[in-house]
Amino acid sequence: MTDVALSLAMLTALALVAGAVFLWRRGERQRPSLMAILAAVMITNVVIWSVPTTDGQTLATSAQP
Repeated sequence: MTDVALSLAMLTALALVAGAVFLWRRGERQRPSLMAILAAVMITNVVIWSVPTTDGQTLATSAQP
């Protein structure tokens, strides 16, 4: 189940980046900036959950029962 959540987070982050680029080209500045920051936070969370620890497990695999 964690892999589905991580995949959805990455897809959402990519959609946010695409939307931010679209809005930036239309001349807006505040909303695209916030969208890009949110996308960066989501990507950082995915990286934290998927990078292996010192013992070789990821946080995503160690959180599963």
